[in-house]
Amino acid sequence: MSAQKKPANKASLQYSKQKQPAQPAEDAGKGELVDYLPLVKYIAGRLAISLPRSVELDDLINAGVVGLIDAYNNFDVGKGVKFETYASLRIRGSILDELRGMDWVPRSTRARSREVERTISKLEGQLGRSPTEAELADELDVTLEEYYQIMDDVSSAALLSLDEMSFGDDDDKPVSLVDNLRSQDQPSALVNLERLEMRDLLADSLGQISEQERLVVALYYYEELTLKEIGQVLELSESRVSQLHTKAVLGLRAKLRKRFMA
Repeated sequence: MSAQKKPANKASLQYSKQKQPAQPAEDAGKGELVDYLPLVKYIAGRLAISLPRSVELDDLINAGVVGLIDAYNNFDVGKGVKFETYASLRIRGSILDELRGMDWVPRSTRARSREVERTISKLEGQLGRSPTEAELADELDVTLEEYYQIMDDVSSAALLSLDEMSFGDDDDKPVSLVDNLRSQDQPSALVNLERLEMRDLLADSLGQISEQERLVVALYYYEELTLKEIGQVLELSESRVSQLHTKAVLGLRAKLRKRFMA
């Protein structure tokens, strides 16, 4: 199934118009710093869509600019990475650091999220496959409707779940798992054995979840559609897409935690 992706907001539209910044002859790897400000707004705007209104977009943009400056100052064209790819990692990472510092997810929500994650892991061990929503609700000792409410409640915690599964590149700076897996370049600065193992594990894990969950993960993380856009593609409500995303992410996180953070 495929869909024609549309920019989610003005920032993404502005970025799409400037996606190929001018590259001065003295440095073919990157353009002027200001050429990449639309990229910061695009990444910040996309993340902000799923956040509470109490989180200010300007705060995310400011954090993203810090990441952009860090990328601009530390970029090494000799390592075979496009500057846009490298900068996206730093911008996103800086914004996520800012979000974690805000601590806007209540402790009770984080605890509930971890409970669901542990339950998914337990059932997968017993069943040899990803549990259905009915099985998960039964193990949590709640009705299916109560289960859906739990998924809605912990969706904010799940937003950062895969991004929190990170590891360092050769500069010893944390790089988001999702950004590493999504990259289609051949970045010698980022490729190492751990990354390849994670790719294999995630690919295997994606094969074990339901088709709907797999589509949601692919459309959200790889095609960069918003939850609302995914709902339009799959003909589901945005709330239902959020529930599927939350279950998929917590299940993937449980597998990755077991393998890399035990």
